[in-house]
Amino acid sequence: MPKVVSIHSYRGGTGKSNFTANLATTVAQLGHRVAIVDTDVPSPGVHNLLGLEPEQTAKTLNNYLWGESTIEEAAYDISANVGVEGSGKLYLVPSSIKADDIARILKDGYDVRLMNEGFRNLVKARQLDYLFIDTHPGLSKETFLSIAISHVLLLILRPDKQDFQGTAVTIDVARQLNVRKMLLAINKAHSQLNVDALKQKVEATYSETVAGIFPLSEDIARLASEGVFCVKYPDHSISQEFRKVAQQIAEA
Repeated sequence: MPKVVSIHSYRGGTGKSNFTANLATTVAQLGHRVAIVDTDVPSPGVHNLLGLEPEQTAKTLNNYLWGESTIEEAAYDISANVGVEGSGKLYLVPSSIKADDIARILKDGYDVRLMNEGFRNLVKARQLDYLFIDTHPGLSKETFLSIAISHVLLLILRPDKQDFQGTAVTIDVARQLNVRKMLLAINKAHSQLNVDALKQKVEATYSETVAGIFPLSEDIARLASEGVFCVKYPDHSISQEFRKVAQQIAEA
């Protein structure tokens, strides 16, 4: 049965899109058929990491939501961009980065039911094993939809008081929506933190599993969103941590 995984954070700046690109690529490299849908329509960005340039995207998620295309027409096979071979596949449905398109969707909104229908159509058309949803930070009706249909909700937070408070709100909402499985990932943890103590504190606070802890990394910063970190540095400890999270998602 295909698995829907929403990657979410209460605030921006957590590294959510970078996390989504790396995790989805890791899963695809294990031989699975995977798609990412960038539903962060006000500020899309995951396409940069995955090597899909705007001029290569004649159709986007926006076109689907406006009834101008099918969602399959907006799904681009980016497997070769990230070295996914064999039985694995990686697709991306990007959102438009055109200013007029962003302004239009912010002004007029869209029918959130179309998003759910599009997810189902994409899973069927591309015979997906996993569908990753890169959400817009915060809580909105669109976010509620993604959370509600998820088999796994992966929440990204930094070791920061504002993130801790916002994550508490998000978890409360997710529980009210009866999310089947929640996992937490702590990102941008500075080197002086005791990661074992941090993991225990977060798990005790939220009564949810911390799937991985990722450091504040100069190596990632140097990459500057030009590529997927786990592809360029497969033996790095951060890439190994992504594989650990991928395994937990597979078992969820």
